[in-house]
Amino acid sequence: MVATGCATEDPDIEDGEREQFPDGKADGGLEDGTPEARGVLALVNDRSVTLDELDLDAGLSSRVARNIIAHREGPDGSFDTLAELDAVPYVGPATLRQLLAYARDTGRVVAAPRVEVVFSPQPAATTHTRKVAEWVRAARHSIDIAMYSYSDAEIGAALADARARGVEVRFLFDTASEDRKLDLAGRTGSRSGKLEAAGIDVRWVNKILHHKFAIIDGPRDDASRAQTARLVTGSGNWSYGGASIYDENTVFIDGAGELAVSYQREFDLLWEHAADFQTATVFPFVASTADLDAAGLADADPDADALFTSPNFTVLDGATTFRIDRTRTTVSDALVAAIGRARTSIHVASGHLRLRAVAEALVAAKQARPELDVRVYLDQQEYISAWGHDAQLAELATCRENATTPARRWNCETKDFLFGKEIGDAGVDVRYKTYAYRWDYSYALQMHHKFLIVDGQELFTGSYNLSMNAEQATFENLVHLRGATYAPVVAAFAREFERLWNTGRTPDRLPGLRSAIASASSIPLVFDSMALSWQEVTELRALVRANCAVVDSIAYRDEPASHRTCPR
Repeated sequence: MVATGCATEDPDIEDGEREQFPDGKADGGLEDGTPEARGVLALVNDRSVTLDELDLDAGLSSRVARNIIAHREGPDGSFDTLAELDAVPYVGPATLRQLLAYARDTGRVVAAPRVEVVFSPQPAATTHTRKVAEWVRAARHSIDIAMYSYSDAEIGAALADARARGVEVRFLFDTASEDRKLDLAGRTGSRSGKLEAAGIDVRWVNKILHHKFAIIDGPRDDASRAQTARLVTGSGNWSYGGASIYDENTVFIDGAGELAVSYQREFDLLWEHAADFQTATVFPFVASTADLDAAGLADADPDADALFTSPNFTVLDGATTFRIDRTRTTVSDALVAAIGRARTSIHVASGHLRLRAVAEALVAAKQARPELDVRVYLDQQEYISAWGHDAQLAELATCRENATTPARRWNCETKDFLFGKEIGDAGVDVRYKTYAYRWDYSYALQMHHKFLIVDGQELFTGSYNLSMNAEQATFENLVHLRGATYAPVVAAFAREFERLWNTGRTPDRLPGLRSAIASASSIPLVFDSMALSWQEVTELRALVRANCAVVDSIAYRDEPASHRTCPR
């Protein structure tokens, strides 16, 4: 049959049972990742679209409509690619043309999202904070921010200017939970107080808010703005350290409607149950008013979704107290599932690895497929000596032995544990960003990324550290990107991982440092960053101890910032 492109002229469009798209493409040219393909997939994945709508309004045969619904509601779930849709019986070129026509008619064919990533550290002119300020200055309607740490003056000025232009700004700020404890003068002069002085309502939640995201001109009051909203998320705080010192990533996403709705829901949940930061200026509570369901974007983008730890908490209507539901591990479960479906590679860059489920999944994946390229890059905070590792194993064994209830056993399994050495011993390739004999915040060049890439095709990135603390004590997010639309940004993260993995691994860097430790009159205890294996770190530390007798003294331990070198 030949599709007419208009549902009312031929209401029974279908193809042969096994007829396929020409060359695997609809109408000879429709490819995954294009606005047209995304529109068709948004249509067939929309759970509000009924069999009758596909049959009567979209103009498909009832048989095709039933088959599409059966796939969508069945064990395979949503359609991720056009090929998956093509595999449905009686779906072929004519059916696809008809679906595309209806997707156009219902406004589902929109420009593909535009995605850009800024990797820190950067010079001042190209930092993620500079770009955030640019996006804030371009805001026309609203800005909703959920932020762990913020201190950037340029962003502050841009926010003040936005308010002066009439842009509505709401700010969920973790620091406000501490600023609120000051007296009125202290609160007024704090970072939270200065935001309120600029006309920005600041609120805080009773758990750690570790998010670093902003929704600009989003769907807070108008669901139709989801498709044109701008979203910022990533690992980087809005600070000098996050912009110019640490290894970070910040993703800028323009026009991804489903993601905008997801992040708006997250913000609205926290805002509704947040407490007011009180200064002399009293802000009335302003809730979002849009019906986000009306945006019609549930399952609209098969290549992007967002993960939040908020489902691991409960809160009563009208209350400001979030409580942990220890039966839920929403983000951890998703990461374990992604690791389990790896076929060629798993690359992890994370400041921490203290989450047992993920560590065990990495080991299991490597043992099941020895050829799998599994590499984990951590900050040096995650290094633990052989003695320290034995001690934490003994502590875990004692805890398990004495645990007499399920709750106590759960506490044993989820308590803080450094997994870097354990997964390394099990065959996973692990390196540590190493820049000092002893870690200290005053000089730490932290590896602060939190991203995971599976098979070079799936990317998870955001604020979420790989720890149970992140899963069940803080509010976190990860954005999950894959498919043709997001392939360029996934590839950018893959390149960044390789850069990180080879940090400082020039032929002369480590030998030169070892020579300086062994012979220089002033032994360096803080040095240029290198990506080192556990064995390389262990040998380097032993060399320092052999040449600096006082390196583990109380003075050096208690005041590392004052002891960046050791006299021979």
